[in-house]
Amino acid sequence: MEHLGTGIGWRPEIADGVAELPGVDWVEVVAENLCPGHLPPALQALRERGTTVVPHGVSLGLGGAERPDPARLAALAERAEALGAPLVTEHIAFVRAGGPLTASPAMEAGHLLPVPRTRDALDVLCENIRIAQDALPVPLAMENIAALVAWPDEEMTEGRFLAELVERTGVRLLIDVANLHTNHVNRNEDPATALDELPVEAIAYVHVAGGIERDGVWHDTHAHPVTRPVLDVLVELCARTTPPGVLLERDENFPATDELAKELDMIRTVMTEAPAVPVRRGPGTAQVPATEGSPTTGPATTAPARQRLAVAQAALLSALVAGTPAPEGFDRRRLLVQSRALADKRASVVAKVAPELPGILGTDYRPSFLGYARHRPMKGGYRQDAMDFAVHLLAENRPADPDARRQLTQWWRDRSGPKPPGRPANRLVRAARLALGRG
Repeated sequence: MEHLGTGIGWRPEIADGVAELPGVDWVEVVAENLCPGHLPPALQALRERGTTVVPHGVSLGLGGAERPDPARLAALAERAEALGAPLVTEHIAFVRAGGPLTASPAMEAGHLLPVPRTRDALDVLCENIRIAQDALPVPLAMENIAALVAWPDEEMTEGRFLAELVERTGVRLLIDVANLHTNHVNRNEDPATALDELPVEAIAYVHVAGGIERDGVWHDTHAHPVTRPVLDVLVELCARTTPPGVLLERDENFPATDELAKELDMIRTVMTEAPAVPVRRGPGTAQVPATEGSPTTGPATTAPARQRLAVAQAALLSALVAGTPAPEGFDRRRLLVQSRALADKRASVVAKVAPELPGILGTDYRPSFLGYARHRPMKGGYRQDAMDFAVHLLAENRPADPDARRQLTQWWRDRSGPKPPGRPANRLVRAARLALGRG
């Protein structure tokens, strides 16, 4: 297992600060935010200094019912090669549902959602990971995620689920101690128990991040300072193994560089004060086929599991993003919290990818978008979501201010090309055409 040391998540907003931080051995970048042939100059400068760069994917959805998209896998492989990365990472999560397996419209979550810890989900996840491993030029590590909701009738603990995943695929693990803390608060799961059960020898590196508790729910925001309880989970992990690398994540509300330096120092203190623990060697230290005697799966055997998982995930995602009834067994209050969080995130990201929209709509932007998102799932990424939102407003002859409506009309026309977005038969598009004609 390659030694990485202490790292930080590289983001354009803190690029200058990261270059100045002392003792940063490596950085992690969101893979989907990079164009391999046109790396940001600040990131390229780090590479030229010898800083290791690891691409961190967020859109594969290897925990979903569908097989991995070859195009997404090829894009992740291209980024790994462009960066000279020693490994790539992704999440044990699903990010989309619906589609051919359920004969229903495809939906995007715009967020990482938990997979049920069941045999069906594990069989599908193992096969998806093997497909990904075959397509990637470097080893793959999978991250445990934070969850606001728990699936009913789960068959395994998180630690046991991860242990079997490693045993059957040889995949490495990216353990996020902040996510273990999140699941402790939100799902009453003991981080120490999870650490006792998972194969710590398979850990490629560790994430540390901040969050905030509101109304008894922990939100893994990556926008707040790292808390002592999260560091305590890191202490627990370091009592069991010496992780090859530890990385600080921050995605929003970026503090001054000296504050980031203090957080990195806190992480280093935990690492240096931890007793020396020998790193055990096991199946997680290399990409290996399924262990002899362990369950094996293939296209024929996973087909029924994929079908069952597809139906379950589509029902959950539809409740979260389309306003359909909560599936049986779920905590309806928690689903509402998660649904609001997803809508808030959509509104914030769309405002970033299409900053003209809040500029045109002003204070009406967020309430208008949240009203739109309540029953309209994202179907094609955030940029398409921005276009669909504009179509929705224009179809309703909004905004009410004629000047703002003319600006929105022009914004939509500039980006839609000669044909409106979506299918010609779409009711909203037909209405939008009428609205544009009035504009």
